[in-house]
Amino acid sequence: NGLPHSLMLEYPKSVVRQTIWPARTCSFLEDGTRFCILKRVWRINGNIASNIMSILFLLDTNILVSGLASRLGASFAILQSVAQRRIDIVASPALWLEYESVLKRPEIRKMHGLSASEIDDFLNDLAILVKPVELHFRWRPQLRDPKDEMVLEAAVNGSVDALVTHNLADFEMAKDRFSLRVLPPALALRLMENTL
Repeated sequence: NGLPHSLMLEYPKSVVRQTIWPARTCSFLEDGTRFCILKRVWRINGNIASNIMSILFLLDTNILVSGLASRLGASFAILQSVAQRRIDIVASPALWLEYESVLKRPEIRKMHGLSASEIDDFLNDLAILVKPVELHFRWRPQLRDPKDEMVLEAAVNGSVDALVTHNLADFEMAKDRFSLRVLPPALALRLMENTL
């Protein structure tokens, strides 16, 4: 029933990747707004690879839950793109602890079918791909649900291109204030395809 973590997080672990300079790339979204991200130029095992680009997202916990529960949806495709390094993700320590806590809840484990040790393996593999965020600024309260505050803080402090969530309404109050793009996974995938 569940999705084995090894199916999803296959990536070249021996690759040494180092950012050497950024360049801006822009595209227009369906609503006509111009959206720009930094093209990241990498030195991979000593060689420059300027055609490698990625987009920076913060994934709300519900994206991990739905991505592990089904291979059919956009959340799974987001996790696949993270594994393929087409998407870079950020997380704060508090958000990471929430990932673990929620994924190990009995009712959530029934949804994705993974054992506690398989969740640990998944998170260990995912941790290699995550850019840690230090929270230099806190603005509480900004949202109705105090549990969403740490998600907002990690997204803003991490300067993400978008916060990806199924619960768009939870962040409606703050997205304009912080110029934060909040997208469901299907639109996040479209943004990635249009931009990269």
